[in-house]
Amino acid sequence: MTTELTFYTTDGCHLCEEAKELLQQLLSACPEQYQIETIDIIEAESLIQQYGTRIPVVKRNSSVSDLGWPFDYEGLLKFVGSNNE
Repeated sequence: MTTELTFYTTDGCHLCEEAKELLQQLLSACPEQYQIETIDIIEAESLIQQYGTRIPVVKRNSSVSDLGWPFDYEGLLKFVGSNNE
């Protein structure tokens, strides 16, 4: 079963680049297990208001919870593997 994730980010965000590296590490370790959609929050005012001060943010599409920065690889693994609704 594939876990679908959304990665909220924007250009020029150095923290987002660090989070992107962690997500790439996750995909390299488990390529069949995760599908990640990247969304630039600049695309919509509502996204800027919701995530502007929190990016980078990873959201499990099957859950209402999300993971905002700061997080490390272990924290990311714990979050994507949890069943938090």
